[in-house]
Amino acid sequence: MKAYFWNQMKVFVSIIALFIQVPLFAQLGGNSTYHFLTLHASARAAALGGSAINNPATDLNLSSSNPALLNQDFSKQMTFSYVKYLADIGSGFVGTAYHSDTLKTTFSAGLQYIDYGNFKRMSPDGTDLGNFTAGEYCIQLGATKTIGQFQVGSTAKFIYSNLESYQSIGIAADLAAAWFDSKRLSMATLVVSNIGSQLTTYTGSNPENIPLNIQLGYSKKFEHSPLRIGVIAQHLEMMGKLLYQIENRNNNNIDLETGLPIQENFSLLDHVMSHLIINGELVLTKNFNLRMGYNHLKRRELALTDSKGTSGYTWGFGIKINRFQLHYGSGAFMGGQNTNHFSIITNLEAFKKKK
Repeated sequence: MKAYFWNQMKVFVSIIALFIQVPLFAQLGGNSTYHFLTLHASARAAALGGSAINNPATDLNLSSSNPALLNQDFSKQMTFSYVKYLADIGSGFVGTAYHSDTLKTTFSAGLQYIDYGNFKRMSPDGTDLGNFTAGEYCIQLGATKTIGQFQVGSTAKFIYSNLESYQSIGIAADLAAAWFDSKRLSMATLVVSNIGSQLTTYTGSNPENIPLNIQLGYSKKFEHSPLRIGVIAQHLEMMGKLLYQIENRNNNNIDLETGLPIQENFSLLDHVMSHLIINGELVLTKNFNLRMGYNHLKRRELALTDSKGTSGYTWGFGIKINRFQLHYGSGAFMGGQNTNHFSIITNLEAFKKKK
């Protein structure tokens, strides 16, 4: 038993060693392209603070952010997720999975997209030159294998971006590992997302960065309680670099000597909390559960100076009706501006006629 444990640990350490050899670049918002890859249409992820890499549910949407969560229970599952953002912007994900008994591997395929809506093309003198559209798409092909208590997975991403008359093509990959402890009802995950580059740029200039994200997740379900709690550490490639001065945030506090706004001072706790997502799920019955989450970084970035409201807080629920799983998630951008995420999941096996 001891030899088996150490063999499993060697596999996990080897995976981590592979990850840390990847070149890491700190990227703040606006310093990378294909930023739609950081958005998740999944209603479950939205309800759990914007990320659910630490959730063991049989929800195919989760594979788009953590391929290591896939297993044979996902085979022949199909899903569709959609979220309506502000104005005409909408984003979605559609996917399916298949398990090969011969290869002992679960495969997945999906399409993530964002539609920015219709725009008017105007000349400098105000002449209406017609309309144009903009959108970005990512085809995802993944594979996951179980090794003892571990699952390792990867997803290849093929990206196409069309912004008016500008196009760009890129490739990326996600690498992930998950460890499950069925006795303690807990799991730990490691995900490195969006390792890649542009193949063609919008203007023929040097390639832009892709939004890399290294995450660690942990969750635990209590044996005699319906509650599962979890914590996710995000953007570990930017330790201590996530926080920045928000313009106009402190304009009411002026330095009398310089006449300039007083700069914010960030404590160690501020830096730590900026990396954390805390979430929980109440599994009330096998057909119904409630979810909630808190994302400190989102709260800081999206909250208004005078009224923080519920920015950074998320909630949602899931319900199973007959052959379908229906999920809803909501997150606040600012007062009165929430996003509404919807996911539908079914398994094609459920539609087979019983003989």
